[in-house]
Amino acid sequence: MIEVKNVSKTYKMGKEIVTALNNVNLKIDDGEFVAIVGPSGSGKSTLMHLVGGLDTPTIGSICVDNKDISKLKDKEMSKYRNRKIGFVFQAFNLENTQTALENVMMPLIFAGVNGGLRREKAKKALEMVGLKDKEKHRPSEMSGGQRQRVSIARALVNEPQIIFADEPTGNLDSKNGALIMKLLEDLNEKGYTIIMVTHNMEEAKKAKRVIRIKDGQVEEVEESEI
Repeated sequence: MIEVKNVSKTYKMGKEIVTALNNVNLKIDDGEFVAIVGPSGSGKSTLMHLVGGLDTPTIGSICVDNKDISKLKDKEMSKYRNRKIGFVFQAFNLENTQTALENVMMPLIFAGVNGGLRREKAKKALEMVGLKDKEKHRPSEMSGGQRQRVSIARALVNEPQIIFADEPTGNLDSKNGALIMKLLEDLNEKGYTIIMVTHNMEEAKKAKRVIRIKDGQVEEVEESEI
């Protein structure tokens, strides 16, 4: 379970202090599919970055499975991100000079998985997202939807507990966007916890719970109508 307790995040911009999150409290259970929505600058991506271990709160605690990740040392935080979390980004964040298989293997290299097993696990992850026949293709040789599926395979390859998807369909047309949303729903059915940041309310309704954020505060938490 994820528990965000009294979390605030401030940044210094010149002489000004900017508050990105203000006293946020939130719980997300294992196996949930949650959509975090809100206008640009509301703090939704900041919240995802904090829970994902990409940043630390100014005040408050973030507990994952009863461990306060905001107190982890750098080495422990890297292990948390590599083993517990899978990230999917709007811009795909793939290495253009590497094949799909090589891109998916990257987290396994950081995890110290040996070469043979690394290749086997990466192949399995690509097969899970329907790209078994694209192993040797580079990102420039694939469509936007295929590139996003490669990034999802990369997020899955270490068998994480939680998948964070930050505007996962933002660079895709509606057809490919629908395919990515279906893939996220299928992964949730398999037991993965999915936390998706989006401005698309139609896609947010695919989640089982919608968390609305405005001006750095949780404004409303509601069950999805779908």
